[in-house]
Amino acid sequence: MADIHDHQFSVLFGLLGNILSFLVYLAPLPTFYRIFKKKSTEGFQSIPYSVALFSAMLYLYYAFLKKHDALMLYTINSVGCFIESFYLFVYLLYATKSARIYTTKLLLFFNFVLLGLIVVGTFVFSKGSQRVSIVGWICAVFSVCVFAAPLSIIRLVIRTKSVEYMPFSLSFFLTLCAVTWFLYGFALRDYYIATPNILGFTFGITQMILYLIYRGNNGSKEIMLPEIIKPHEQANGVVQISVINQPQEAAAANGVLGGIIGNSQIVPSELNV
Repeated sequence: MADIHDHQFSVLFGLLGNILSFLVYLAPLPTFYRIFKKKSTEGFQSIPYSVALFSAMLYLYYAFLKKHDALMLYTINSVGCFIESFYLFVYLLYATKSARIYTTKLLLFFNFVLLGLIVVGTFVFSKGSQRVSIVGWICAVFSVCVFAAPLSIIRLVIRTKSVEYMPFSLSFFLTLCAVTWFLYGFALRDYYIATPNILGFTFGITQMILYLIYRGNNGSKEIMLPEIIKPHEQANGVVQISVINQPQEAAAANGVLGGIIGNSQIVPSELNV
């Protein structure tokens, strides 16, 4: 009888996780195509992409320390770093001056100050397996925080009794992503990867249940989130349509590993790791 802890299973789940996380990373493309066409960020926020880039870099550091069975983490998070950097480049290109300054501060804080403190701190105050454990716990805690991002969307759906702001397709793929990375981590007995994705799976199932409950319900149009409503259009889409669902996108972007740890990406702000 096959043992789920067999190396072949970890390779299988790792490959599936990479594929799913890659698709989740691509979820914001319609948003950035819109930004490119209009030559304006139209009030979109850069926070999900900044967090997703930090998540991918953090998991790359974890993979570097882990060394063994880290190939799948290297591949998806390297791709994640490239894609999120591209998104941020386009954002900075068309953002207003104030938004550009704010985004630059975010990047400096997350990817230089915070990541730098983690790298220097773990190298100075720990060594060997202890260092891997500390960074693993940091990754796990960060992933849990990222997975909590969709809570605002869940709350909005319950209040408005409408799934207008929560596309089923994105919830479904994020859930698949979380399950795949959980199985990957479990197969390797890497519980820093497996554990956070239990939460991701739980939130994903919750969102899909809410979708089934409230689908077809127009709900209340009076309760809306300012950061989700775009300044020039009241017709909201989602990352996979044309408008971005920022809280859920954040999980997607990290969803990938962290959230999606792999990814996981992020999530879209959108599944990371």
